[in-house]
Amino acid sequence: MEIPKKAVNASQRPDNLAGGNGAQNSEQLLEKAHADTDTVLKELGSELDGLSAAEADSRLKQVGTNEIAREKRQSALMRLLVNIKNPLVLLLLALGLLSYLTGDLRAMAVIFVMVVLGVVLRFFQEMRADNAAEKLEAMVSNTATVVRGGKEEEVSLKLLVPGDIVRLAAGDMVPADVRVLSAKDLFLNQAALTGEALPVEKKAVPASADIQNPLDLPNLCFLGSNVESGSATAVVIHTGDRTFFGSLAASIVGQRQLTSFDKGVNKFTWLMIRFIAVMVPAVFLINGLSKHNWLEAFMFAMAVAVGLTPEMLPMIVTVNLSKGALAMARKKVIVKRLNAIQNFGAMDVLCTDKTGTLTQGKIVLEKHLDVHGDPSEKVLHYGYLNSYHHTGLKNLLDEAILDHEELEEHLKAKEKYRKIDEIPFDFVRRRMSVIVEDETGLNTLICKGAVDEVLSQCTRVELLGKLLAVQPEHDAKRRQIADELNGQGFRVIALAYKEMPGSSDEPVYAVKDESELILLGFLAFLDPPKDTAAEALKRLHSLNVDVKVLTGDNEIITAYICKKVGMPVEHLLLGSQIEAMSETELAEAAGTTSVFARLAPAHKEHIIRALQSKGHVLGFMGDGINDAPALKAADVGISVDSAVDIAKESSDIILLENSLMVLEQGVMEGRRVFGNIIKYIKMAASSNFGNMFSVVGASAFLPFLPMLPIQLLTNNLLYDFSQTTIPTDDVDADWLVKPRQWSIDKLMRFILFIGPISSIFDYMTFFMMLYVFDCWHNPALFHTGWFVESLFTQTLIIHVIRTNKIPFIQSRASWPLILTSVIIVAVGAWLTVSPLADTLGFVPLPPLYWLYLAIMLLSYAILTQLVKVWFIRRFGE
Repeated sequence: MEIPKKAVNASQRPDNLAGGNGAQNSEQLLEKAHADTDTVLKELGSELDGLSAAEADSRLKQVGTNEIAREKRQSALMRLLVNIKNPLVLLLLALGLLSYLTGDLRAMAVIFVMVVLGVVLRFFQEMRADNAAEKLEAMVSNTATVVRGGKEEEVSLKLLVPGDIVRLAAGDMVPADVRVLSAKDLFLNQAALTGEALPVEKKAVPASADIQNPLDLPNLCFLGSNVESGSATAVVIHTGDRTFFGSLAASIVGQRQLTSFDKGVNKFTWLMIRFIAVMVPAVFLINGLSKHNWLEAFMFAMAVAVGLTPEMLPMIVTVNLSKGALAMARKKVIVKRLNAIQNFGAMDVLCTDKTGTLTQGKIVLEKHLDVHGDPSEKVLHYGYLNSYHHTGLKNLLDEAILDHEELEEHLKAKEKYRKIDEIPFDFVRRRMSVIVEDETGLNTLICKGAVDEVLSQCTRVELLGKLLAVQPEHDAKRRQIADELNGQGFRVIALAYKEMPGSSDEPVYAVKDESELILLGFLAFLDPPKDTAAEALKRLHSLNVDVKVLTGDNEIITAYICKKVGMPVEHLLLGSQIEAMSETELAEAAGTTSVFARLAPAHKEHIIRALQSKGHVLGFMGDGINDAPALKAADVGISVDSAVDIAKESSDIILLENSLMVLEQGVMEGRRVFGNIIKYIKMAASSNFGNMFSVVGASAFLPFLPMLPIQLLTNNLLYDFSQTTIPTDDVDADWLVKPRQWSIDKLMRFILFIGPISSIFDYMTFFMMLYVFDCWHNPALFHTGWFVESLFTQTLIIHVIRTNKIPFIQSRASWPLILTSVIIVAVGAWLTVSPLADTLGFVPLPPLYWLYLAIMLLSYAILTQLVKVWFIRRFGE
């Protein structure tokens, strides 16, 4: 290449420095990777002498600093406002305001107390600041070696611009997305971006046109990766948010999507609003037209609106979620976002990364085999001596061998073996040797390296203590052993040795001495599965949670690990295939595919959203930077103990223990939480609906209001308090065996079938009060009789609806729930004869009333149980 004599000036500046959107940036990366170095430099308006200082400053003003997206911290006030924006909270605030404007301060106080408790609890639970942006910023707070004006200088990373020429050396962090111009033995660790635990080699030659995943391109290096060994000169293509890493950062700090839980609460809220929109005007008009007191009719309609609204929902939801979070905390699990607990239980598909999640996230020496493929202790011992006395930069494979610390003492590696010399590794020979001297003065050259390179230097093999000459047919079998191990995902190196007599002079060894070696065997390395992975996946399957693996690693290693943990690999999809699919095609393919490999971070997010579009509730478990978009897109993001800080900040749940068994416990806890929340919603909505159905009918034929507004509100408040202990209740074991999700259609159906049952007994009460106790001209007695019957039936029905089984016999509520039920009905009965009776408009009830009430309560419980059993058989739950 001809080297220009001067630095680039403004006239040579390209027009597209600022980049475009994510797709355009990826296209630019591919273009630069497929082009030769001359073309790349020309397109970037750069040259090997680098940019001039003035040009670099000009470009900095044009494209901005090399910094990634940062999220502004929410103020306490803004966080509080976000919590208040919940539709149910806004509805309750509106009803409270109307109560205030109409002078009903007692109603206003009841509503506002519920709102404040629910909002404040959630506010303090979620006040923990999100440090994702700070963690990301810290990663780019270093300097880079840049060539400007023909001179090398250290420049702050944030001042890099497209077109800058940078030098890379071992230990450096890649400062931006760069195209390699020249390289010498350059190996990068891209684990944080791709999930591959082993270093990858980068070269300067143009990439093959059939490689479409930028992370697979051999001549591109990305911000967020590190140089393991070697050196290179490269040109900056993208900086800041336009880098591959920067696009991930933007996804971390962006607005979170509503989860299935949030959507379910919102849908239920709007269902209640629709009920109110129909019922309240009807009640207002019927009472206004029939009784000609429009103010009284309005006040009563307002009380009906409050009665239809489950005021306690924010508190019930928050207390249930907090209780679940505390239970998980005892299992060493941090719940960062309360809603994630319920989503954990609703989850029917868990997508998981492989490296560091299912696996231990480190290279381990799995096998040490002789030339026949049988386990050999001598291979392990010689491998240990080689790595122990090796003084160069120890790579991941050396560290895996040296993890067998017991061998230092067993072999007396330091006392019995003295290092004589070392023949260092280079990328041409692809092997290295250590020469040690034992106590007898014998010198042994121990060589390890790439299988082909070591075998090519071997003239003999050792098998069962015997030395045999290399035979071509046996040599082919030995290569087959290595190939089979590679096919299973192992990283395989060969081990050979040669014994030489010692000398009184200190001998000097060279590459030529790596000849006529004796092949001893093979060392096979792998990132192995966590001990608990197989059992955890088995238990999730028993809970009807489908598990899918999403990884940036290659398909061979992925398939091997999946088989090790008991996951069938029936269908496997690659990132390159996903690129060619439409959203519809991906949604269909994702449903039938269990393993996805060679994925870019965006692919993982697309798969998550594709599965969500099919109605699935998605969990994603990951540990790297490349997992951040998927962690955020999922309904529940789970990170593990070994995760990078950014992955932990992007997740909803963090497993502090190495064991994955807590996944099953989390799913069960989530289902318990959802079970108790849905109990409240079913009971409150169906009960309130039945009562309001009774109110509309009674308003049409009674000459007075069916119940005074203050009585209706008191009834509603007492009933709500009876349900505050629902979070303490147990959930039937058979209810926990499958995922439970919000279904407004099912809820609506339940309300329509169960709600009117209470109306039947309400109308029986109306008949009894009017014709048995002659209340046509005694509205106070009528009001008192219906108040007591309504409160007793609503409180009793908690125990029927809370279980699919026979209440009190096959399934009993928790003692706190039983106790509050008894207390509330006792308070309701006491109010009719208490000092507050006149204020509330109550009068004492005749003794015969209580006998009729007992008969009605028994009949109500039996009828509701029969309808519930039929409903479950007809509709499933």
